[in-house]
This record gives sequence, C-alpha cells and structure tokens, in this order.
Amino acid sequence: MFRKFVAEEQVSSQSKVKSSVQRAILRKIKDQYEPHGLTDELLEALLPKKSPMIIAKCQNHINLIFAEGSEVVFFNQRDGPYYPTLKTLHKAGDIMPKIQVDKGAIKHVIQGANIMCQGITSGGGKVFEPLPADTPIQIMAEDKELPLAIGITKLSTDDIIKVNKGIGIESIHVLGDGLWTLDLE
Repeated sequence: MFRKFVAEEQVSSQSKVKSSVQRAILRKIKDQYEPHGLTDELLEALLPKKSPMIIAKCQNHINLIFAEGSEVVFFNQRDGPYYPTLKTLHKAGDIMPKIQVDKGAIKHVIQGANIMCQGITSGGGKVFEPLPADTPIQIMAEDKELPLAIGITKLSTDDIIKVNKGIGIESIHVLGDGLWTLDLE
C-alpha cells in the first residue's frame, strides 16, 4: 500500500478535526486494540486529547492520523480498520495480534511481498493465537524483537495451517516503505 508512497504527490490535504470526530476516532481505535493491550494512558501518550488531531487525506482513500507536531500514529483506508504505524508499534509494544514468519521470508516481506502460508507454517513461523480472516496483525520475524510489517490476514489462522498454500497475509506497511520514511513537516 505504501511501497511507492511520496507525500508531495499523494497527500492531497491536511486538516484539524473537530473534537467530536477526534473522540469518535479515539473510541474506534480503543475498541479495536484494547483487547490486545492498548491502555487509556498509552493512547493518551500517542494521541493526546488536548492536542489537536490532524488527518492527512491521501490518494486511494487513505487517511493518516497524527497529533500536531508529531509523526503519523495510525492510518486507515476508507472506513476500514485503523492500523498503527510500525514506528508506533516499536514505541508502544504489543497492541495488536501478531504472527511470526521464518527467516527465509524476511527479505521478501521487507521488499513488500505478501506473506505466503508456507512462511508461517514452516519451522521458524508461529501463530500465537487463533484469528479470523481480515484481522489486522503485526508481522514478526524469527529471532527478532520488533515487528517488520503490518498486514491483514486473508485466511483465518486455522485455514493458514490447514491449507498451507497461497497468500495468508496481505502486507500493508513494511520497514523502509513510504510511510516509514514519511515526513509531513
């Protein structure tokens, strides 16, 4: 999604949101990630209620969400789920479900490839919890502490293990892509 993302070309507008819209966005993010460890204090640290929230509208109906004077913290496409950026995950820790890929998949994932079922079910891959299809997840690498990508499951984790063929996770945001290097200043 952000492989060839360039802010000057793709960001069409930036605007401060009304407080009611800000509360609605914060409520959606909290509802989505609270079961996975997002606390009120952590959400307040990432997107302070007193600081104005800014949304940058981009091509392909992508919204980048950040507090005034900070970097992008969350993003979404259309009315879909909110995803934290990798920088947010590196600071905040485990606030979303995760799946681990084996060492052989690392190079391909960083280049933006989707994750095949075999990369998850092989020796170094790991499914930490049962998840349904279309769940936003962080993608961990074997022997690494921090996530290297964010994606969405195309199959349930049970189907990934049973079928063991084809694309299991669609990559959305990876280390080094346009969102990782984005500077909206």
